[in-house]
Amino acid sequence: MKKWMMGLLMLCAAQGGASSAWGCTGIALVAKDGSRVQGRTIEWARERLPSYAVCIPRGHEMQMMLPDGKVGSTLKARWGAVGLAVSQPDFIAEGINERGLSVGLFFFPRYGSYESYQPARASETVGDLQLTAWMLTQCATIDEVKQGLRQLHIVGLNEGSVIHWRLADAEGRQEVLEIVGGEQHWFTNSVGVLANGPGFAWHLTNLNNYVNLYPGDAPIGMVGNFTLRPISGSSGMLGLPGDMTSPSRFVRAAMLRQTAPIQPDGWSAVRLCFHLLNSFDVPVGLEHPMYESPDMLSATQWTSVIDLTALRVYYRTAQQSTIRCIDLHSIDFTTAAYASCPLDDGEEEPVKMLRW
Repeated sequence: MKKWMMGLLMLCAAQGGASSAWGCTGIALVAKDGSRVQGRTIEWARERLPSYAVCIPRGHEMQMMLPDGKVGSTLKARWGAVGLAVSQPDFIAEGINERGLSVGLFFFPRYGSYESYQPARASETVGDLQLTAWMLTQCATIDEVKQGLRQLHIVGLNEGSVIHWRLADAEGRQEVLEIVGGEQHWFTNSVGVLANGPGFAWHLTNLNNYVNLYPGDAPIGMVGNFTLRPISGSSGMLGLPGDMTSPSRFVRAAMLRQTAPIQPDGWSAVRLCFHLLNSFDVPVGLEHPMYESPDMLSATQWTSVIDLTALRVYYRTAQQSTIRCIDLHSIDFTTAAYASCPLDDGEEEPVKMLRW
């Protein structure tokens, strides 16, 4: 069996029982100096998810995978890119290229649907799990992505699984791509957040249910002669959903982003984005109360923040919470070799011992 099929079977097994196996949340921030960052979590509820850091140099050749298990066309990278991949290095979930184009995939089960795979179109076909790599290595801008996708047939590599994508660039453009009934639908992401299903337009409508939320404390009120006082601080956010469903995560992300203080520079925005994303860590027991996985510390397998302006990829994992960084400026994408490595270099969490 081909190696890539083994990786795909792992994805199928994890998603087969329930859509809750995947749950991703994304937040974008802008700093005072104009720096733009994109953060996200990636969840995997059944077992530890193999994940990799990947460097793709210019000219690297990638084999496109097809739903029937055969190998499709060969893709040569126009642009160098760095990505974080799941299951195997070919399946980049989040990344950025040397031109500042950032792309991330978010699982979108039951609400999207691709066109049917036609073997006669194999040379123009790209599987959904490889589309992030296609965008990063072939396109410098979102407009180039849109133009290029008009010539492609996007199909699912895993039957029953569907993805939607978040795209951004260093100039501030943010868009969401969803495929429904085989048709591409693009949305301007004016709220700067993304989660899973339902569709992006539905999430925007649902935000209207939370128009009453605001930062700070609610005012003192009266019922007859009885004085009503907030029980605790931050009562203006009473009603903010705290569960792990996609609609609730979208609302919570939108409110946290809206109320977050604007940071002075890119690194400060990166640090704040990591803190905001702490709110979306998913404990294993909440996902599957009867499921025992003693080596999993969290269903949130890893969290990443990309600085689109500085061209840096930051990430941390459930196993090792120390933030690590890949600086694209340190890579010569003309001479560099293709490389991939696990996100973690060991099993233990580094601990700094204090001496008195």
